[in-house]
Amino acid sequence: MSDALRRLLNTTPQKPAITPHVGVLTLHFQLYGCADLKAKRKAFTPMRAIWGREPDLAVAETADLEALDCATWTIAALGASSRAIQERLDQVEKAIAERIDAPVLDVQREIL
Repeated sequence: MSDALRRLLNTTPQKPAITPHVGVLTLHFQLYGCADLKAKRKAFTPMRAIWGREPDLAVAETADLEALDCATWTIAALGASSRAIQERLDQVEKAIAERIDAPVLDVQREIL
């Protein structure tokens, strides 16, 4: 290592590494009156249209893809702290319950 590089490394302060936190929210829905998969997808259009465009969220249908009477969606949130992620997932869960016309049977949360 050259002397110039050694001096540069010694004088430049090292920034602390930022460790992002990840929260996962899984919602299990019960569906009524869906005659085909097209009707099921239409019922959940707001999931991707609204929350799928948020920069801190990732939204996907993760199970029951072919079932007409139920659906499982997972939302992953990225944030600086566990508390911020918990608040964000609370906000998203409440908004989904208000906008999606399907009862939520089960909710699972995990902070990684």
